[in-house]
Amino acid sequence: MTTGTTRRTLLVTGAAVLLAGCGGNDGGGSGDGTESPTAAEGEELAKTEDIPVGGGKVFGDRKVVVTQPEEGDFKGFSAVCTHQACTVADVSDDTINCACHGSRFSITDGSVTAGPATKALPEERITVTGNSIRRA
Repeated sequence: MTTGTTRRTLLVTGAAVLLAGCGGNDGGGSGDGTESPTAAEGEELAKTEDIPVGGGKVFGDRKVVVTQPEEGDFKGFSAVCTHQACTVADVSDDTINCACHGSRFSITDGSVTAGPATKALPEERITVTGNSIRRA
């Protein structure tokens, strides 16, 4: 009976350890067990004057890129490259740029302008109220 109890305890404990090891990573982290904060709904990302016309700004810690392709037209995209999930590095020359493997994405619609990525950056919903840009 001691052996059965020990096996049962071991199985239950092992299952709990496995479940604990699998929990908490919903794909938003880096895959190495560390989590990066993302912008909460309604949280201010930037002021409109912080986003240049024809450019944008990467909020890597929040996994969001905000661009302004034309004056007053603000766009939000995921800052996670669709190639191998690196956080994009910067915005310049009308593209959102990933330094890991050289992928480039349009500041207008997130579409791929240079690979190796083959999928567009997903849109992130943002709102602009006055001079405040917030995650919707």
